[in-house]
Amino acid sequence: MNDKEEILDLLRENARLPIDDIAAMTKKTPAEVQAIIKQLEAEGIILGYKAVINPEKDGAAKEKVRAEIEIQVTPEREHGFDGLADRIYRYPQVKSLYLMSGGYDLKVVIEGDSLQEVAFFVARKLSTLEGVRSTKTHFLLKTYKENDVLYVEDESDRREGVMA
Repeated sequence: MNDKEEILDLLRENARLPIDDIAAMTKKTPAEVQAIIKQLEAEGIILGYKAVINPEKDGAAKEKVRAEIEIQVTPEREHGFDGLADRIYRYPQVKSLYLMSGGYDLKVVIEGDSLQEVAFFVARKLSTLEGVRSTKTHFLLKTYKENDVLYVEDESDRREGVMA
C-alpha cells in the first residue's frame, strides 16, 4: 500500500482525524501528511468532507422523502449517456446519479419534501427529458446501512444462555 492509499483509508474511516494522529499512524511527519492530503485534494481524489447524519434522528432529514428512480434512456449521438446525465444531475432534487448495467441505464436518488413533490419531479421534469424512454420509482422507506455506516442500533441480547 502506498502513502496516498494509506492516508485515504484512514480518512475514509474518519475524516476528522488530526494530522498529527495520521502522521503517527503512518510513520510520517505532519508536514508530509499535510502535503499528501493537499495533493490528493488538488488531484480531485478527495472531493470534500461531510458528516454522516442519521436521518431517523435528524428532524429536518426525517421529514424528507427519498426515492430511487430507474431510468431507461436512448444514448445521444456524440455524447452517449453523459449529455443526459449532465442535465439530470443539475436538478437540486438529485442527490446521486449512477450509470448502471442491466435492465436500466441510469439510477437517480432524489429527495423531496413530500410524495407529491417527488411524483411531480418524476412526471414533469425527469420523464419529459428528451432521450428518457421510461422511469420506475422506488420510495426509500428506511435506511439500515449506507456506505458502510449502520443506521440501526444493535439491540440484540448478547448474553449467553445458561443451562442448568
